[in-house]
Amino acid sequence: MKVRHKARAILFDGSRLVFLRRGWPGCLPYCTAVGGSVEPEDADLEAALRREVMEEIGATIGPVTEVFTLTEPGGTTTVVQHYFLADVLDMDLGRRHGPEIDDPDTGVHEPVRVAPDIPAVSALNLQPAEFARFVLDHVTAWDAR
Repeated sequence: MKVRHKARAILFDGSRLVFLRRGWPGCLPYCTAVGGSVEPEDADLEAALRREVMEEIGATIGPVTEVFTLTEPGGTTTVVQHYFLADVLDMDLGRRHGPEIDDPDTGVHEPVRVAPDIPAVSALNLQPAEFARFVLDHVTAWDAR
């Protein structure tokens, strides 16, 4: 069985959480953590995370802490998603690049900022569901940081 790793970020931009809104015509939009697949040229999970954050939202981030791992078994490939907590140091959407941004067929990719509280996060349709539960279980503590 193949194992594919992904690196994703739960981001703080000042007092706001930052997620990635995804959507396609005719489908219900949802939000998820910024990030994606670890590529062969990435030195490690953190390098992949920093590359993905720059590609998807044009941001650099500070130190990272892994806070959650989600393993999704599949028929031929198991996906292991590593979630990190980090602060946005700067963001410029003009720096976004990569296949998701360059190809209009991949749908909407836009950052969304929300208050770190249960009502705001609950309204996002966060996916996957296990990630949403993790965020809702911890968002109150993060708000106090």
